[in-house]
Amino acid sequence: MPLPTITEDIIALEPGDELILRFRTWQDYEELLTRRQDKAGLRIRYNSNTQEIRIMSPLPRHGKDVDLLADFVKILLRQQGKDWDSFQPITLKRINQQGIEPDHCFYIDNRLAVLGKERIDLETDPAPDLVIEVDLTSMTEPENYQAIAPSELWIYRENKLHIYHFSPEGYQEVANSRWFPECDLNDLIPRYIERGWEMGSSVAMREFEDAVR
Repeated sequence: MPLPTITEDIIALEPGDELILRFRTWQDYEELLTRRQDKAGLRIRYNSNTQEIRIMSPLPRHGKDVDLLADFVKILLRQQGKDWDSFQPITLKRINQQGIEPDHCFYIDNRLAVLGKERIDLETDPAPDLVIEVDLTSMTEPENYQAIAPSELWIYRENKLHIYHFSPEGYQEVANSRWFPECDLNDLIPRYIERGWEMGSSVAMREFEDAVR
């Protein structure tokens, strides 16, 4: 398997690779974002507390799980009669603090504040209401989002959904989503993610919609 490559012109990782660059600055992070160019599949994170840049290349399964999770959220929002705006991919940054690229994010209560915008600037725009991360080969910690501060964070890992609510003191893991408090998502999400792999995405979506109706 080829080794990861970073040059002046190339950032190349194999699917499933993760590369950590230590003792890096915000300027290093911004330069890598520029040099990535059209390789939108690569995810790049920066944390000023650890001074680390993490570059990840997701596996194909990762994309399917993300799409299913996002589709399930859209089904739940439609059933509640709620409007939303969603983004994927997107780069969220707090200058000189954190930069991260969630697998998917939703604006629900704050939808109108970002409507029609091609770029989200967290210096003036609100953070997402809901962020989704799927971990297969890399690990997402709630602290990775502390400076970004989405009000709710979902991390799907090893067939389990972890739900976190934001507070200035840190993210707290909770049993239920504030957006869908009546749903047992810890049971529903893993069950229908697996159905997506057994029977296909459309079947899983249809069955999920029936289950939450």
